[in-house]
Amino acid sequence: MTFIFLGAPGAGKGTQAEILSREKNVPTISTGNIIRSALKNGTEMGLRAKAYTESGRLVPDEIVIGIIRERLEEPDCKNGFILDGFPRTIPQAEALDKMGIAIDRVIDLEVPEKTIMARLSGRRVCEKCGASYHLVNKKPKVEGVCDLCGGTLIQRKDDEPETIKARLKVYHEQTEPLKAYYEKQGKLVAVQGCETVSDTTRAVLNAIEA
Repeated sequence: MTFIFLGAPGAGKGTQAEILSREKNVPTISTGNIIRSALKNGTEMGLRAKAYTESGRLVPDEIVIGIIRERLEEPDCKNGFILDGFPRTIPQAEALDKMGIAIDRVIDLEVPEKTIMARLSGRRVCEKCGASYHLVNKKPKVEGVCDLCGGTLIQRKDDEPETIKARLKVYHEQTEPLKAYYEKQGKLVAVQGCETVSDTTRAVLNAIEA
């Protein structure tokens, strides 16, 4: 089975994609993780993407489409996959269609922007192991220190308030039109984000199995 998660930055797509991945036993393909890995490792693609990610802009299609195409050709995708963060534009969706990829459901997670701002601006990650925390919802035992490895907790550039605003602006302009694109194909299901992860998961499962 193949799924796409849509929704604004901070809507919880990544969490729900991972849960659905375990539920359906198919891999989650997150362009955000792929790009961050490339940035950390200093690859050619990562260096090209760096200027875009740090300013909250979308990475150009030719970069993203190339890495997605390569990833979908790997053996673990033969029985299905979940796309988290791709496509983000109409041209990317059209490129995916041209690959001959059949998508079963496109799940649109809808969360108020006020909630998104609070979620992202309060997020902190360990610069050593990557563990994630939150200033309100998931505090570390010692302020600024990772519970798992003792590394320093930092705020990622793309979680700073001004970058979040830029990311939301880009989402509304370039990604939100995908809702209409997939609705015309009869694949879109809208899910309202809930207070808890488990309630949202239940809503997602009900939507795709309806």
